Amino acid sequence: MSIGHTLLGLLESGPRHGYDLKRAYDERFGHDRPLHYGQVYATLSRLLKHGLIEESGVEQGSGPDRRRYAVTAEGVTDVDKWLGTPEKPEPYLQSTLYTKVVIALMSGRDAQDVLDAQRHAHLRTMRELTTRKSGGDLADQLICDHAIFHLEADLRWLELTAARVDELRKQVTS
Repeated sequence: MSIGHTLLGLLESGPRHGYDLKRAYDERFGHDRPLHYGQVYATLSRLLKHGLIEESGVEQGSGPDRRRYAVTAEGVTDVDKWLGTPEKPEPYLQSTLYTKVVIALMSGRDAQDVLDAQRHAHLRTMRELTTRKSGGDLADQLICDHAIFHLEADLRWLELTAARVDELRKQVTS
């Protein structure tokens, strides 16, 4: 995920300071990976340098002054371009799991053990996501569904590979 574009998108609703941006990001997108303050301020510095945001004042409080930032017209254009650009599909043509299966077969180990262990890990994670989803808001439900669908695809691959492991063994050991 592009943190810079996400912060620009959050700034479109109005000027904010770094602490407020971090909080908004974490509430919407950072459930599993909240931003570090250093990431926020380094990103804001880079956006400022490139003219995508500008300072729009300073808030004084009990602590250090807080600089407020606003998105520029160039920043809005950059967000438009980012939103209009499809994400590159990430085919896993060189997956670690496939490599483990082949290495197990080549070394005479039981590839079914590798597949079974992975299946159990996937199912455990799917149960955790399903539990999380049942208690979450719509945003959490959607992100959990996205992860679950990817895990389901992996499980289909695990089943297909398990059914063809003898054929694969012949190919990788000959």
